[in-house]
Amino acid sequence: MLHRIVVLVSFLFAAGIAQAQDTMLRRLSTGEDSKGWEAVGRLDLAGAGFCTGALIAPDLVLTAAHCLFDPESGNRIDQSRIEFQAGMRNGRAEAYRWVRRAVVHPSYRYDGPVSAERVRNDLALLELEQPIRNGTVTPFKVARVARPGDQVGVVSYAQNRAEAPSMQDVCRVKGRQQGVLVMSCDIDFGSSGSPVFSFAGGQKRIVSVISAKAQAEGERVALGSQIDGSIDLLRSQLANGVGILKPTISQARRVRVGDARETSGAKFLKQ
Repeated sequence: MLHRIVVLVSFLFAAGIAQAQDTMLRRLSTGEDSKGWEAVGRLDLAGAGFCTGALIAPDLVLTAAHCLFDPESGNRIDQSRIEFQAGMRNGRAEAYRWVRRAVVHPSYRYDGPVSAERVRNDLALLELEQPIRNGTVTPFKVARVARPGDQVGVVSYAQNRAEAPSMQDVCRVKGRQQGVLVMSCDIDFGSSGSPVFSFAGGQKRIVSVISAKAQAEGERVALGSQIDGSIDLLRSQLANGVGILKPTISQARRVRVGDARETSGAKFLKQ
């Protein structure tokens, strides 16, 4: 699930900043490769496709809001049939958890034209039925700000690489428009909800969530939500009882993964 958007915008690249060359995607196919990234997982969406999510607390997964909607009907997916598979690699995950509640950013609207506002607010927080506390999966911290010129990285599942996550160690924040981060990161269908990391000070912190892929000035780019205070807002919604509670489902039940669906080529502006 990833919106394909043709972005008819212009943005200023950070001037005077030395920029590292983007690295290629590399598959995290072994336990050694995946060490430290086990809290990134695949979200199986009621057998209708998948997204990527990341654990930010033992029982909370951060992802993109549009992952919770059926792209054909526009209706919310039954969250009790969404399963988070932490560190899924080659058919096996570090932990499997069903989703108990899910909240989306209160300003997010799935229907209507794709816009900067929609991408900016494309965030959701999933509360798991049971916390993940196995000693291997360590939740990530979140940072509020990413600036043009910053070097970032992304870990994602995607179309044709759904069985193991891939890591792009180096990509760049090329600009920021109306709260949307424009990045050079290599993403594809299924990468929706993927965490974008800052490595400043030698610490991994999530600074954005992948919402869409696009074109800008003839170049393929990734669009990400700006975190800012949105995580606190989503946590507050959960604390205030927002979100539909579903009956507990046996962990033995598994969701069968279907192919990720492509959406139509929505545009910010008409050509």
